[in-house]
Amino acid sequence: MGRMSRRAFTVAALTTLMVAQGATAAPDRRTAPRRTATEMRGVWLATVNNRDWPSRTGLTAAQQRTELTAHLDRAVRDRLNTVLFQVRPTADALWPSPYEPWSQVLTGTQGKSPGWDPLGTAVTEAHARGLQLHAWFNPYRIANHSDPERLVASHPARRHPDWVVPYGGKLYYNPGLPKVRAFVQDAILDAVARYPVDAVHFDDYFYPYPVAGQSFADDAAYDAYGGAFSNRAAWRRDNIDRLVKETAARIRQVRPGTQFGISPFGVWRNAATDSRGSDTRAGVQAYDDLYADTRAWVRNSWIDYLVPQVYWNIGYPAADYAKVVSWWSAVAKGTNTRLYIGEALYKAGAAGQPAAWQDPAELSRHLTRAAAHPEVRGHVWFAAQDTAKDPIRAMARVIADHYGRPANPPR
Repeated sequence: MGRMSRRAFTVAALTTLMVAQGATAAPDRRTAPRRTATEMRGVWLATVNNRDWPSRTGLTAAQQRTELTAHLDRAVRDRLNTVLFQVRPTADALWPSPYEPWSQVLTGTQGKSPGWDPLGTAVTEAHARGLQLHAWFNPYRIANHSDPERLVASHPARRHPDWVVPYGGKLYYNPGLPKVRAFVQDAILDAVARYPVDAVHFDDYFYPYPVAGQSFADDAAYDAYGGAFSNRAAWRRDNIDRLVKETAARIRQVRPGTQFGISPFGVWRNAATDSRGSDTRAGVQAYDDLYADTRAWVRNSWIDYLVPQVYWNIGYPAADYAKVVSWWSAVAKGTNTRLYIGEALYKAGAAGQPAAWQDPAELSRHLTRAAAHPEVRGHVWFAAQDTAKDPIRAMARVIADHYGRPANPPR
């Protein structure tokens, strides 16, 4: 069905006026309601292009902090228990990293200090509210433009231009270079060493989504490192497998007990391509197009949890929510990988979405369907600004129908 990832969804499509929700004060942390269930109730807090936070560049440190804690308070009011905070959106950092520059989403200028530590603050404030804080990193995306000169002079991509591949109007680190893989891990593990984050989280971007008529220029890397593989696709998948396995091992070394989770595109392979695949006709297949063997990560228990982005409605012809969830449940059965489902809250009530997404009960029905599968241990919502806007009160319906009491996140 073509690319339907949450990351590229146009924010302009989400400007439908919200129906006012009753504002309530954040619960007193000393008298928080008793938690009677254990399930993931997460929300992604996206910072790339200032999607969810900060609302714009150039806010003062105090204004940024106020907006950030408001998102955390909203999560508590919605009886969520986990915030997946994007702290490395484009090979930059929302903490004082010795490896990469400060993110431009904070001040508008890449490399300029915002005068405070967003990740450190987020961890402290989330834990004070009884929330888990999962630090969300994008491994290989450098920039949402193709001009290296626009990067700050100290950027690693400018110091190592041989690491960089321009593709589809953007810049990426080359996953086929061992030095790149080691550097990406070093940059991520710095945050894990500094802060007691509850998890490291990757999204769906590994090799970039395909762009018609363009090739990812990794010939030299394939010539140097791909000799043991029958074809380039197998080599690329091995590069991503190595990133996943090595990152998991290093997390255990640096901070034992920290989880590692990934939220891939929702379809591994269509059944027409592979008999082991799902009953779908998706235009993108993670295994073939992103070189991400997401099924193997689950079956081999390489990661602690998987959150496939099942961003389709029940009955959608190319990828029926109910069928995709059932398929992932069968994949996760008998493994040590916890399965959560990524939910497209951003589609609820959005202009241009089909009738199913104009129904306030659609997402509540998702949870009802998923509950029939014991392997599904919770849901994660994309994304934070949409829980606040909730234009057709779809999230309010979920809370009323399924989140009657607070719940503990799985550990």
